[in-house]
Parts: sequence; C-alpha cells; structure tokens
Amino acid sequence: MSLDAFTRSVDTAVSSFFEPIAAWLGEVVFYSVPVGGTDLPLIVAWLVIAGLVFTGWFGFVQIRKFRLAVDVVRGKYDEKGSAGEVNHFQALTAAVSGTVGLGNIAGVAVAVSIGGAGATFWMILCGLLGMATKFVEVTLGVKYREVHADGSVSGGPMHYLPKGLVDRFGSRGKTLGKVLATLASAMVLFFGLFGGNLFQVNQSYAQLVSVTGGESGVLGSSAGALFFGVLVAALVGIVLLGGIRSIASVTSKLVPAMAGIYIVACLTVILVNVTALPSAVGTIIEGAFNPEGVAGGVLGALIIGFKRAAFSNEAGLGSAPIAHSAVKTKHPASEGLVALLEPFIDTVVICTMTALTIVIASPDSWKVGNGDAQGVTITSDAFATVMPWFPYILTVAVLLFAISTVLTWGYYGLKAWSYLFGRSRASELTYKVVYTLFAVAGSLLTLQTLIDMADAVLFMLAVINIIGLYLLAPVVKRELNSFLEYVRARKAGETDGADEDQEPVKTTV
Repeated sequence: MSLDAFTRSVDTAVSSFFEPIAAWLGEVVFYSVPVGGTDLPLIVAWLVIAGLVFTGWFGFVQIRKFRLAVDVVRGKYDEKGSAGEVNHFQALTAAVSGTVGLGNIAGVAVAVSIGGAGATFWMILCGLLGMATKFVEVTLGVKYREVHADGSVSGGPMHYLPKGLVDRFGSRGKTLGKVLATLASAMVLFFGLFGGNLFQVNQSYAQLVSVTGGESGVLGSSAGALFFGVLVAALVGIVLLGGIRSIASVTSKLVPAMAGIYIVACLTVILVNVTALPSAVGTIIEGAFNPEGVAGGVLGALIIGFKRAAFSNEAGLGSAPIAHSAVKTKHPASEGLVALLEPFIDTVVICTMTALTIVIASPDSWKVGNGDAQGVTITSDAFATVMPWFPYILTVAVLLFAISTVLTWGYYGLKAWSYLFGRSRASELTYKVVYTLFAVAGSLLTLQTLIDMADAVLFMLAVINIIGLYLLAPVVKRELNSFLEYVRARKAGETDGADEDQEPVKTTV
C-alpha cells in the first residue's frame, strides 16, 4: 500500500469513528439561538459578557493602564531577584505566537465576506473587551503559579482554579477545584495535539504546496509531505527540549518578524490605495450600523465580528496564562497588564489590518460576498491587486505563524501533560516525542473531524475558566492595587525594585 493510500485510509477510519462525537460536541459547545434573523452562539455571548463585566469591574483597565502596560513590557518596572524563566517581552511574544495565526489571515476574510465590512468594527470592539478578560486570567496565572526546585515554572487554569478556589473558599473549594483543573488540563492537551499542532502543520504545508507547483510540484508528493513533516518536527522537537526559555527566545524573534512582514504588506496595499482609505473606514463604520445584504442586519454583523475576535484572541479560554506564568516578576498584576496587550495586537491591530486591506483592495473573491471562497484566497487576492507575487510572501508569513503556534501550544500541552501525568523526565520526554510525531502526521493527514473536536473542547474550557475568573476577581483587584502602589513607590524613588514585601511564590519539587 502506498503512503498516499495509507493516509487516506487513516483519515477515513478516524473520521467515521469520531464524526458523530464531533458533531454532537460541536452542537453542544457552539449551540446557537436565533436572534434578529441570525444565529448567536452562546459561547461567544459568554466570552463577550465576560469582557464587559471585567471591563466595568476594573474600571476600563485596558484603556487607563495601556501606557503602563507598555512600560512594563519595556522593562521599566522589572524587579530584581524575581522568580521566573523569561522577561515580560518574551512572555508576551510566546503567548501572542499562540493566538496570532491563520485565523488572522483567513478567518477575518471570511468574517468580512459573510458579515460585510461592518463586522470589522464589532471585531475591534470585542478585541478591546477581551483585553480586560486577558488581564484577569493572566494575573491569576502568575499569582497561583508553581516555581519548581529547578527554577522552571508551571501555571495556567490547572493551577489557579484549584489553588484560587481553596484560597477563597477553603476546603469547600478543594474538590471542585481539583475536578476543574483536571478537566482544564485534558482540554488544553487535546487541543494542543490537534488544533495547535496537527492543524497548523497541515495548513502551512498546503500553502507551501500551492506556491511550489501544486500536487505535481516538488513538495506535492507523499514523499514531499513526509519530508516537510519531519523537518518541522525536528525544529519543534529541538526547541521544545529547551523549555520555555528556548521557546521564548525563538518566538521573541519570530513574532516581531512575522507581524512585521504581514503589517508591511498590509500597509503597502493601503498606501498604494491611500485615497480610498477614508472611504474604506466610512464603509466599515456604516456597515457596522447599517449593513446591507447581511443576515440579521446590524446584529448579524455584530455577531460575526464578535465571533471572529473571540476565536482569534482566545481571551477567557485559559490558554495564555500558561505562557505568561513563566515571567520574572513578584507582582502578578504586572504581567496581567502586559497580557492585555495581546488581544490588542492580535485583534485590534493585525485582524483590523487584514480587514482594511480587503475592503480597500476589494478583490472579486470578496465582492461575491457569500463566504464560499476560502478566507486565505480572499486575503491573497487582496494583496495580489498590488503585489502579484504576494502568495510567496504569504507563504513565509503562514509558515512563521504556524511554527510559532506549534511551539507555544507544545509548551501549553506539556504543562497540561505534566499536571495529569507528573513532571518526571521520562513523562515529559514521552510527551515531547508524541508531540513531534503529531507534527509529522500534520503534513500527511487532515483529521478534520478531530480538529473540529479540538475547537469545541477548547471553547468548553472557556465555560470552566470564566466561572473561576468571576469567583477570583477580588483576588485580582488586590493584586492590581498592590502593583499600582509599587509603581507609585518606584516613581517616588522609595524602592529600586529589590526590596519587596510580596509573599514568595511557593516552590515545589
């Protein structure tokens, strides 16, 4: 049996077994209710409401403390002798690399195709609300992280849910916290293997094949697919062996590079058509409040924009706190402020740049307006109006997006695996081998059914996570006040960052 025939048989067998499960899970997690002539997924409403609640609870922290967040990233308030593995900038880029990806290129195109240009406005609004949610969950991630004897750090919902609930409610919260932590770990691990790894490799390989002659090209054969998969797996395996320091070192270079390449390309299209910019902005605003041809009218555009933003920046899903928890700091809220920049970069900047580029270039594939064209095709066509050779640049961007996402989710999955199966060297090595093998499989298999399941599982985590965020919000309020007092003292010259009265983070073996 040839390799192609074997992979097709595997895809068919997996799909036939898991399809009913994936369909049921998708219906439950993404259950929608009819609202104003369109469907509203309740999970999206759940995420948006959380953003609204935390925005109000913390007094528009994403606006009032935006400049302070930038100062923290720049290292202005670094603290001497802090436990952790990476600095604020590296923690931010590691987390951003897990959210910035193909959704920013393809997903946004689908959003403006189905929801019209006006979906962009609501996407931006949802991104701004998500900044507050990200602030809360990351502050908790650092607050309840574990610093191990070897200096490595573990954090995320599997740590702050059980510890935080016991901290607030005593023994009454112990059992609930343990159950929620186990479920959270399983969900993160499952999505990491299929959504954060296999899907990213599969899509980046597909884009590479498309610009190298298609199926008849040098990489179009099963041998080419295997070569690509092994190459990516080797790169990922080497970096994973180095832990978060190695991942952060790579992503701190990859993220600015990939974002830079993509934003420059967007700006090129916008500047070439600069006279159309005011009209495009007007189209977006008008379409947000008076959309034509969009199911559900204004509400339809709003739902589509919110859905795209929620799926893109992952605010409230509990994934980002895993990376941010490794930061060197004694004040958890300092990294919470850094983390609120993440949805801003992912949604407000990069997603908006994609939308503006499409609206300004107005390619034929977008004018169809029915969402049938693949998102990446619409985006590529928009760039091609100015740069016919852009598919090659897009391929580089896709590869950078994909590799950085695979690396970050490899780390997320490792922390979930370690929580479930222990931190022994053999256990962690087993995970790294399994994860790299999934990268190889990504170029050979589609396993779309399992990827659909992974999406549903990840958003199930949002239900568990946000309940915990509501219960633990008072803890975040105290941590924010503590950090703001520290900032005031630094500005007044009362401390240089070395003398701290913070409780030391618990160290475990």
